[in-house]
Amino acid sequence: MWKSIRQFLNDIHLYAGLTCGLIVIAVCLTGTIYVYNTEIREFFDSERYFVQKEGRAIPLDELRTTLEENLGAQVVGFQIFGQEGRTHQFSLKKPGEEKSITYFVNPYSGKVLADNTQKTTTETFMGYLFSMHRWLLLDKVETPILESMSNLELGRLINGIATSLFLIGVLTGIFLWFPKKAKNWKQGLKVKWDSNWKRINHDLHNTLAFYALIALFIMAVTGPFWSFGWYKTSWQKTWGTYQAPKEVPKGNDAANSEKELMKEQDSLSWIAAPVISLDDLLTLANQQLSYEGNVRVTLPQEAKGEIGVSKSRIGFFARAGADQLKISPATLDVKEALLFGDLPVRQQIGKSVKALHTGEIFGQFTKFLWAIACAIATSLPITGTLIWWNKRGKKGKKISTFNGD
Repeated sequence: MWKSIRQFLNDIHLYAGLTCGLIVIAVCLTGTIYVYNTEIREFFDSERYFVQKEGRAIPLDELRTTLEENLGAQVVGFQIFGQEGRTHQFSLKKPGEEKSITYFVNPYSGKVLADNTQKTTTETFMGYLFSMHRWLLLDKVETPILESMSNLELGRLINGIATSLFLIGVLTGIFLWFPKKAKNWKQGLKVKWDSNWKRINHDLHNTLAFYALIALFIMAVTGPFWSFGWYKTSWQKTWGTYQAPKEVPKGNDAANSEKELMKEQDSLSWIAAPVISLDDLLTLANQQLSYEGNVRVTLPQEAKGEIGVSKSRIGFFARAGADQLKISPATLDVKEALLFGDLPVRQQIGKSVKALHTGEIFGQFTKFLWAIACAIATSLPITGTLIWWNKRGKKGKKISTFNGD
């Protein structure tokens, strides 16, 4: 009975791997690099992110006044990093415009070093890398491939199917890893380097997959979140983070009236928004959230709006999940504190889907482990295909992708 089940799982594992192999190689190879997306950008575009410390930093309110006067725009948000020698990032928006522009500002001189509309070579490269990882570069193809969906949607669909097959491969591999004879289980924990290349290849497939098993499973089970709407909804409902989408008025009249209302509110908010001390805001945020971290503040663009504060930890073992504050702009009183650590574990998992997928769940420590696991995942279709190819010509023997006995 078990022999038949084992062969059935073996066949599923084999054909799932052969079907999605090339796509898995592309997705996992780009993922291995993209784990360090932030670090790569900051290294090659360091002039945007790092400055030499020169005396005392200029107060935020003074920087805001200078920026608003020189750029003819209003500060709608800013980000301050926990480490010294980092630039401040100010987001400014002009009246009537929908999107804001983020400026990288030297906190010691007040000089604007760059803005996010100026794309660097590194950003362009990482953008293509991300496109390959998410949509297999199909979003870059201008000519529609199918009439029923856009190229981006097609890339998302193919990626989602391949990721699902990879998840099936991981799950079946868990069972196939265990040897037929219990006494031989230690063989699956090491590579027999003094053997022939076929045996080494076989051991690399088995052993590396076993050691990376937990990370591979987490990456595979979170991957479809961005490919299938039903999967995203199911994930959110499972972990208690689902929020029903707001109803949008139908019809051209409703759409036009809504746009006019937004424009009117935008023009009014430019005049009516209260003047808020950014330095007081930062002090309050660090008092309420008294740990080393990066602070992001979103200012209200309406007279009755609230100030949003988000702070995330820094450090080698920094836990993912930002703490958030809602502050009254009139009194600077904290109206609501949403602390990530106070959430039920179930919701913490649900809200950490991106951090789980990218390995940022516990800072640089897990990012390093995820990068290694992603590199291993890149190799699995190659070593698995070689195992199949080496054994397919053997007469009278069944194909075994995980066990050499």
